[in-house]
Amino acid sequence: MLSGLVLWVGATLLVSQLRWFARPSLARRLRAYTPGGMATPNRAGVLSVESFRDVVGPLSRTLGERLARLFGVSEELAVRLDRIHSPLDVTAFRVRQVGWATAALAGGVLLTLALQPPALLGLLMILGAPLLAFLLLEQSVATASARWQRRVYLELPVVSEQLAMLLSSGYSLGAALNRLAARGDGASATDLRRVVGRIRQGLTEVEAVREWAGVARVPALDRLVPVMALNREAADLGRLISDEARSIRKDVQRELVETMERRGQQVWIPVTVATLIPGVIFLAIPFVEALRLFSGS
Repeated sequence: MLSGLVLWVGATLLVSQLRWFARPSLARRLRAYTPGGMATPNRAGVLSVESFRDVVGPLSRTLGERLARLFGVSEELAVRLDRIHSPLDVTAFRVRQVGWATAALAGGVLLTLALQPPALLGLLMILGAPLLAFLLLEQSVATASARWQRRVYLELPVVSEQLAMLLSSGYSLGAALNRLAARGDGASATDLRRVVGRIRQGLTEVEAVREWAGVARVPALDRLVPVMALNREAADLGRLISDEARSIRKDVQRELVETMERRGQQVWIPVTVATLIPGVIFLAIPFVEALRLFSGS
């Protein structure tokens, strides 16, 4: 009965995408041609993928946020998805997480029934499989977000120097940002294309750049934005941005030197272990022999 119920629900959701099964009404078909009809969401049928998503979406979002907060994830998912330019919104991503977790739960139950392990191990497999699937998707977004922040941080000195050069040669701030967005192909250029799009939507250059800094959350960019905010006040904005670019480059170089020194120290760990173990063995042999002679006397 349970298998038949699941088969009926799945078949209904699949067949609902066919026009002969779920033919839209005349009013729904004509709504797109009315004034403001394109902005009006179409009402889905009772048994359709859209209605199923409307029901599962809020529940999945609430459950996902609570689980993520339980495991120490403090940054908002919307900010991370926006940072990596993901085509998914928060609800779609949470629904995907819940779907993967449900599939993992079903797999864990089937594997437990097939192997029949001890009770504790079986419970661990049933509960651990969906949790692992949920955390894997959460970790993938966190890793992609951190990688994107790292790319923006490493590209920022070059982008700042190019921006300073364009401003010094007579470009306005908006024209300079537009040129960098059009001619670049890195993470910063991708973000700048969104900044240029926001400027075309009515925001000022400073507001759009501040919005970018709020999404990227890179400390070096947070220091650069106040300098760019002096666009209408400073006559030598190019020189100020160039100075900030040199400061950012020094920070990147300092971090690179620290990484090199840390890796240089890590090289000596296997050498020390390889030297210490034979030395301990060579010292232990005469020490044990002396204890044996002392106890025998």
